[in-house]
Amino acid sequence: MKLVISNLILSLDGPQEALKQQAAKKLGIKHQNITNFKIVKQSIDARKKPGIRLVYSISCEVDDRFQIPGDRDIKILADTREEILSPGSKPVEGRPLVIGTGPAGLFCGLVLAQNGYRPIIIERGQKVEERAGTVERYWNTGVLDTETNVQFGEGGAGTFSDGKLTTRINDRRCEKVLEEFHRFGAPEEITYKAKPHIGTDNLKKVVANMRKEIGRLGGTVLFNTKAVDVKLRDGQICGVVTNTNSTIETNAVVLAIGHSARDTFRMLYDRGVPFEQKPFSIGVRIEHPQELINTAQYGAASGHPALGAADYQLFMKGTGRTAYSFCMCPGGIVVASASEPGSIVTNGMSEYSRDRENANSALVVSVGPADFGTGHPLGGIEFQRRWERLAYAAGGSNNSAPVQRLEDFLNNRAGRLGSVKPSYTGETRCADINECLPPYVTDCMKQSINYFDRKLRGFGMKDALLAGVETRTSSPVRIPRNDAFECMGIAGLYPCGEGAGYAGGIVSAAVDGIRIAEQIVRTYAVPL
Repeated sequence: MKLVISNLILSLDGPQEALKQQAAKKLGIKHQNITNFKIVKQSIDARKKPGIRLVYSISCEVDDRFQIPGDRDIKILADTREEILSPGSKPVEGRPLVIGTGPAGLFCGLVLAQNGYRPIIIERGQKVEERAGTVERYWNTGVLDTETNVQFGEGGAGTFSDGKLTTRINDRRCEKVLEEFHRFGAPEEITYKAKPHIGTDNLKKVVANMRKEIGRLGGTVLFNTKAVDVKLRDGQICGVVTNTNSTIETNAVVLAIGHSARDTFRMLYDRGVPFEQKPFSIGVRIEHPQELINTAQYGAASGHPALGAADYQLFMKGTGRTAYSFCMCPGGIVVASASEPGSIVTNGMSEYSRDRENANSALVVSVGPADFGTGHPLGGIEFQRRWERLAYAAGGSNNSAPVQRLEDFLNNRAGRLGSVKPSYTGETRCADINECLPPYVTDCMKQSINYFDRKLRGFGMKDALLAGVETRTSSPVRIPRNDAFECMGIAGLYPCGEGAGYAGGIVSAAVDGIRIAEQIVRTYAVPL
C-alpha cells in the first residue's frame, strides 16, 4: 500500500532520519515495516520565531494487512502511472520542428525524442557554453549581440535567472519536469522542497545535458538558426525558412519562441498568424541587503544553514491595479537583459548558493491593453519599448542603467547612492526613475511601499536601491489556439510556452512544452 504522510516536524537541527520514526508512530507500526521511504516535500514554518521548524511530507509503502489509522495527515496513494502515449496516424512531412530552446522548446523536444519522433530544434542564439561568454561581454562592454543575450540563446531567458521551479499550476507533468531536471544534473532537493530553485550555474549544465540527450535519441539541435519566414498552404503550415537560406519542410511546427522574440512576432503577424494583446506588469528591480531580509523573515535563527537565504513574496491590490514582488532573487544580482540596442531592461539572477550581498526582486505593477494606447495586436510590445528607451536615456544613453535610492524615488529626485551598492552587471547612473515609467505605475509602487514594509520589516529602508526598468515579466501577446493546441486557422502550427501567452515561469513553460509534444504524438505517426 502506497501512502503519503504529511505534517512531520523537525527542528532546524533535527536529523532527517527521525522522520521515519515519526511516520511509524503516526501509522502505529514499527519503522522496520516501512519501505520505499522518500521525502516528497519540505517547507519552512517561520510563523513562530525563534521556534522555526521544518515541515515534511513523505511517501512510503506498508503491507496491505496493516490497519491505517483515520488521520487526515495520512493518505492512500492511488496508482498514478504515467500515461502511455499511442502514436497517431497522420503522416509527418519531414520531421517535427521546434523553434526555440527555452523550457517549453527543450521539454517539447525531449518528449518528442523520447517517443521516437527525432525532432529538429532551431535556436536563434548560441549554445549555452558559448552564450555565457557573449552575455558576459555585453555586461562588461555594453556591446549587445541581438541574437545571443539574456533573452535569446540555449535555455531561454530562464538560464540567467534564479532558476525558480515554483508554479501555481496543478498538473501531473510538473513532477516529470522536476524529475528530468534532477536526472540531468539539478540537485535532488528540487524534487521535494516547497520553493525549489536550480540556480543559474546549475541550470547551464542541466540545459546542455538535455540537449545532448535529445541528440542521443535522434533529435537535431541547430544553433545560430533563426526562423525568418513561414510557409503556409491552404491553412496548413508546410515549412519554415531560416536565416541560413534553407527551408525546413514540415507540417508540424512548435512555436516556443519566448516572450521577447519581437521580430519573430512581427514576421508571424505579417504572415497572417493571429495575435491578441495580453496584460503583463512593469516596474523596477529593488535591492536590499540580504541580511536584512534574513532577519525580517527568520529573526534570531537568521543564518542557520538549514534556512539559507530568505526570500519574500509581497502583494497589494490597489484601485484597478496590483503591485507585487516578482522573481525574487535571494543573494543575487541585477542583470542587464536588453535584446534591442538603445534600451535598458533589468532582470534578477542568483547562483545556487545564493551567497551574494544583496537580495533583489522585481517591484512591478499590472498593466493591460487599456494602457497601450492602441488596439494593434502587437501594441504591448511598443508599450514596453517606450519605457525601455526612456530608461536608456535616463541612464545617459550609454547603456548605463538608471538607479535611485528608495527615499529619492518617493521624493521625485535623482539623488545619490546610499549604503546599498548596485549589483547591476553593467554601469549605473543615478537618475529619477519616475521619468522612465508611467505615472500610474510609479504612483501604485509608491502606495505599496508602506504596506509592504508592514509585511516585511525593513522593506521600506531609505537606502533600498531601485534599478530601472523591468518590462519583460511575461509576454505582451497571446497567439490563440484551438482545443488541439494548434494556432487558430493554421493546422500544424503549435503556439507554445510563455512567448505564446500560455505559461509564466520555467515549470509552467516546460509543462506546456510536454503538453504540445503529447498532442503531436497522438496526432502524427512516428517519422520514417
